[in-house]
Amino acid sequence: MKIANIDLGPRPVMLAPMEDVTDRSFRLICKEQGASMVYTEFVSADALIRDIPATVRKLSIDPGERPTAIQIYGREVEPMVEAAKIVEQAGPDLIDINFGCPVKKVAGKGAGAGMLRDIPKMLSITRAVVDAVKLPVTVKTRLGWDHESKIIVDLAEQLQDCGICALTVHGRTRSQMYTGSADWEMIARVKENPRLKIPLIGNGDITTPEAAREAFDRYGVDGVMVGRASIGAPWIFHDIRAEIDGNGAAPLSVGERFSLLRRQIRESVDRIDEYRGILHIRRHLAASPLFKGISHFRDTRIRMLRASTLDELMEVLAQVEELISNQSL
Repeated sequence: MKIANIDLGPRPVMLAPMEDVTDRSFRLICKEQGASMVYTEFVSADALIRDIPATVRKLSIDPGERPTAIQIYGREVEPMVEAAKIVEQAGPDLIDINFGCPVKKVAGKGAGAGMLRDIPKMLSITRAVVDAVKLPVTVKTRLGWDHESKIIVDLAEQLQDCGICALTVHGRTRSQMYTGSADWEMIARVKENPRLKIPLIGNGDITTPEAAREAFDRYGVDGVMVGRASIGAPWIFHDIRAEIDGNGAAPLSVGERFSLLRRQIRESVDRIDEYRGILHIRRHLAASPLFKGISHFRDTRIRMLRASTLDELMEVLAQVEELISNQSL
């Protein structure tokens, strides 16, 4: 699959953009584990124009993580154009426009998935951003605002006509947020439209290697995007690639998985500071499948998620790793 001149190879698997998750360290780890392309956290156009330091830092890209997309969101044409030009100077491989974020602080203000209630403005923003930069521009969106307005088949064509180079569709409406199941039949309808010529990337409920394979085999998408299933489990890309490619690669060992989590923790601390770096990484620890099914784990889990120093957290992880190793004997 190619997005403009970016060759992602057959059946690419992307890391979805996620706020407070897809920082530079995590993106690089996911790329090393087999992600075909990675996306930054959401970048607010308004905050970028105001030169807010926390937002500007999101533009930093490690050479090893490429190809990388920087994703921007906003609700007005002019700020989105200005932000796109600033992002272009940061040197990503492409710019992605976020028309899919469902959270109230974004969608409720008319940005992200909020644009699904104002399609003319969505198209105006898309067309203006495409015209303003030389980089490939892509879009990520949802099926529609709610069950009564699943407009994605026609919308995909309209976005294509604005000049985007690829489209990612999350198989839920904004009203669903992240509840229920992603509607992959609807995603397939987008792909089956003979007038759609750009690559289609499917997103939603890709939680296992088997789900990724089914997305390609049954629903015919050109690429798949993995979001929440990667939190605390960057090795999912290794497992998906092994399933899709049939290369017989063995799953990572428990020790290798713990090593990746320790690396995330250390790099988070190095990037921010000890206290805030540990706070940042707790979301990964809380979600990691490594800790599911461990007997009598409640008290240890509480200690792990309350640890406030690097030494304390590493000590708890060492104990957990030993516990898992002993249970598997």
